[in-house]
Amino acid sequence: MVGGIASVPDLLRVLDLMGVCANALLGGAVARRHGFDPVGFAALAIVSALGGGLIRDTLLQHGTPVALTNYAYLTTALMAAGVAFLVRVGGRLWDRLFPLVDALALGCWASAGAQKAIALGLSWLPAILLGTVTAVGGGVVRDIAVGRIPTIFRGNTLYATCAVIASLTLVLIQYLGHPHTGLLISTVVGAVLCLLARWRGWMLPENLAWRRNKPTKDQ
Repeated sequence: MVGGIASVPDLLRVLDLMGVCANALLGGAVARRHGFDPVGFAALAIVSALGGGLIRDTLLQHGTPVALTNYAYLTTALMAAGVAFLVRVGGRLWDRLFPLVDALALGCWASAGAQKAIALGLSWLPAILLGTVTAVGGGVVRDIAVGRIPTIFRGNTLYATCAVIASLTLVLIQYLGHPHTGLLISTVVGAVLCLLARWRGWMLPENLAWRRNKPTKDQ
């Protein structure tokens, strides 16, 4: 028992809902930036918060996606969309909170996605893949919805790389027989790495230009 949470599924749902709330707020912030109406806020919050989980559950083919069977997910996303619509997101406070919310969302979703894959009997590599998809899938759908190239394709502060490392951390600790610890540590690892990448400006190389050595006249 960890912090009053009795089982891995309970802890997993807590992490899921934390990710839903964080990603929905981020979707609402994007909607405000584009001047959307309440329907746009709700739509972007839902795809941002639930997109990765829907993709994950569809790939797992283990029944109806949980976001469609558990009202807590849609309710949380819509409530966060309402907050984002009513409260103007911006200024110094948001500039400080945004990286924290974004990093927390990444850590939560990566660990939750990898854990679900392992719980259904998949091996380590599919677990890492689905953890990463869970963490970045909603953001990809959100970016496509507003007509821009998904930021994970442009080396954006190692975002997807942080999700991969968080998922890998979950898998390693899970295989050592510490499921609760794995969920918590992998969430922290993903969040901390994401914050460090933003702070230090770490980026993946965008386009490596391989140069051939041109022969000189003497050759």
